Amino acid sequence: GGRAASFNIIPSSTGAAKAVGKVLPALNGKLTGMSFRVPTVDVSVVDLTVRLEKPASYEDIKAAIKEESEGKLKGILGYTEDDVVSSDFVGDNRSSIF
Repeated sequence: GGRAASFNIIPSSTGAAKAVGKVLPALNGKLTGMSFRVPTVDVSVVDLTVRLEKPASYEDIKAAIKEESEGKLKGILGYTEDDVVSSDFVGDNRSSIF
């Protein structure tokens, strides 16, 4: 055990925030991020914190994400309220699941 990578969560840097800015220019320079390396076979997690221009409840945000996952972002963005674990997403082709 000890400090072996297979037994620890390792904080790290990520280029994901910069990549998002290249794909979505309106967000360029507005995101920062870090990653956590965890001993999983596949998949990763994002803990996204945002500052909104207008007030919105968590229920409002969930409803908006769900609507987009069933609309123009279907197949790219997923939505679930199930109790899931990382291995549930192995083989899932969507880019992000909320």
